Amino acid sequence: MINNVIYRDLGLIEYAKAWEYQQKLHAEILSTRHSNSNLPVCEHTACYYYLLLCEHPHVFTIGKSGKSKNLLVNQEFLKSREASFFKTDRGGDITYHGPGQIVGYPLFDLDYFGVGVKKYIFNLEEAVIRTLAEFSIKGERLQGAAGVWLDVADPSGIRKICAIGVRVSRGVTMHGFALNVNTDLEYYRYINPCGYTDKDVTSFQNELRRKVQMNVVKKRLIANLANVFQFVI
Repeated sequence: MINNVIYRDLGLIEYAKAWEYQQKLHAEILSTRHSNSNLPVCEHTACYYYLLLCEHPHVFTIGKSGKSKNLLVNQEFLKSREASFFKTDRGGDITYHGPGQIVGYPLFDLDYFGVGVKKYIFNLEEAVIRTLAEFSIKGERLQGAAGVWLDVADPSGIRKICAIGVRVSRGVTMHGFALNVNTDLEYYRYINPCGYTDKDVTSFQNELRRKVQMNVVKKRLIANLANVFQFVI
């Protein structure tokens, strides 16, 4: 079991501040790894890795390969809805973050955790799928599309509950996932989520027809991430 993962709950934090904090921790990991470069990766126990969870004020972010046409409103309208917009260095297209959504930023060295990029994304999905199952929601994967979906066998009813967009720089991850719990889904009407025009989005609240305690979801999500990635906090 990996015992050098630090969990931090950043609470409600501006997207730019969280991004800046990720960059700081990413540089810290690379620096410590360089200091231990004489050791095999599996022995880099002096290096700490991080799991950050937070919520953001209303914000739309678009990945480096995203298309600006997938933002369906202008900056003036965004301002009227108290929302901001950022171009980021993660993968994926446009998505929304806001209150009631759990955003996760793992900063993991893939070699140290013994996974490649595809397996890393698979593991993130797996932890979310297990968490959903604890609330009697059946999460699934959709071939060719990262994230966690519901009712994938029904083209007219398929909907996304968790978006995933990551960046791996020098083997260390940034960005991560956004899990809709009590999210205001109205904001998704202003974009083509993840570039799709034929797929809907949903949340715990929408599926269960009731609000769910964020801390309960976080606790179970953390436990499932720890189990899937084999770390302890």
